[in-house]
Amino acid sequence: MLGAETKPSGLPTAASTRESETHCFWNQIIEPVEPFLKSVATRLAEQVQVFEPEIAAYAHYALASQGKQLRPALVLLSGTATGQVDEDHLTVAVIIEMIHLATLVHDDVMDEAEIRRRRPTVAANWGNEISVLLGDCLFAHALKLAASFPTPEICRAVAAATNTVCSGEILQTLQRSNPQFSRAEYFRVLKMKTGELFAVSCDLGAFLNKARAVDRQALTDYGRIFGTAYQVYDDCVDLFGSEASVGKSLGTDLAKGKLTLPVLFLLERAKSADRIRLQELLRNWEPGYLPWLLELLDKHEALDESRGAIHELVASARQIVLSTSSLASRTALLGLTDFLVQQTERLGVNSEHTL
Repeated sequence: MLGAETKPSGLPTAASTRESETHCFWNQIIEPVEPFLKSVATRLAEQVQVFEPEIAAYAHYALASQGKQLRPALVLLSGTATGQVDEDHLTVAVIIEMIHLATLVHDDVMDEAEIRRRRPTVAANWGNEISVLLGDCLFAHALKLAASFPTPEICRAVAAATNTVCSGEILQTLQRSNPQFSRAEYFRVLKMKTGELFAVSCDLGAFLNKARAVDRQALTDYGRIFGTAYQVYDDCVDLFGSEASVGKSLGTDLAKGKLTLPVLFLLERAKSADRIRLQELLRNWEPGYLPWLLELLDKHEALDESRGAIHELVASARQIVLSTSSLASRTALLGLTDFLVQQTERLGVNSEHTL
């Protein structure tokens, strides 16, 4: 009792200390690009004003789903790595973020998601019909902006990337609840549905500076690999994160039959009886199955294996940047990979700060 009474009450806990360190690390990375990201957000808000007034209200609501704005940040970082950044970089960042937001609006329809970043989704508020058409409007306006450049290459690159992203989503949908879905197919889908927008962000940031082909390719490869690693991390968060930090219930991927890397590891390694039961549960997933699944994932060290896959991807992305000696600036690009590794190590520990 005496110990309890004399225990200091104002000292930070280990968890709060880790949280503070993470927040400081993220600020160190993002502070130099913060003005650019604020300009992207402002320009996005201005762009939706050209929509019909009734539609603009929905678009403004969708804009609030922006997260860390990683794709616009990559436009800037690839621009600074190959020269100077100007208004064209800002416009490209707006285009890519608008496409990303359009995919989120459509994803929420397909997933029947009711919450995104602790707020009701557009679909939850106004229904699927409005959501699908709003996503279409965002896609179309992004392509209209891309067509405003004097060169057709930006419009071509944006359209091709959008096609790849949507194709990746289709492939993932076709593989829902398929126990034969392989790791190779999984990574192919991730490169398409997530890695592609990261890749085109880096590519166009360099293209606008008339960067050498070798530098453009290096940055494009970095973006695609980093984006793929980020999606693996995000998939793991759905199982090993905390509901407070995720802003929605865990296990939502499984509810829609999306097989992510930890589950694929489990399907490969579980004994026959567990694997058969797992396959049955995946076909008819219920939230109440999650504790059993987490216990099995822990038993087969699926989180450690998933961390290892992220580390391998991150190491590849870092090596690309380090081996491209002509890049003018690489610190922030490497910092992003460091931060993803840090967050990956925090999986399984309650955290309020996530990518």
